[in-house]
Amino acid sequence: MPKHLILLLFAVCAETVGTTALQASQQFTRLWPSVLVVVAYAISFYLLALTLKYMPVGIMYAIWSGLGIVLIAIIAWLVYGQSLDWPAILGMTLILGGIIIINLFSKTAVH
Repeated sequence: MPKHLILLLFAVCAETVGTTALQASQQFTRLWPSVLVVVAYAISFYLLALTLKYMPVGIMYAIWSGLGIVLIAIIAWLVYGQSLDWPAILGMTLILGGIIIINLFSKTAVH
């Protein structure tokens, strides 16, 4: 797997941890989940900055945010019992389809 995709996947993972901790922080009223939010987002943005050496910002951000949306929705369902209706599931399926199309067919995905 190319280095830029590995960096991007780790950035998505860090963002997912940060957003999950954001829910656990209860609006920044709990110390350690709040600290985890800041650290995880710092790591994610650092990795995104490294990814920009290889990918244009629009493509990189589309993949990062799209995968983050889907992963957070799954975690919210599994951990917090938040349900998804069919339009939400369809929308996230379309997001994943867009990410797949970008990676398989777009020539702008890599500098």
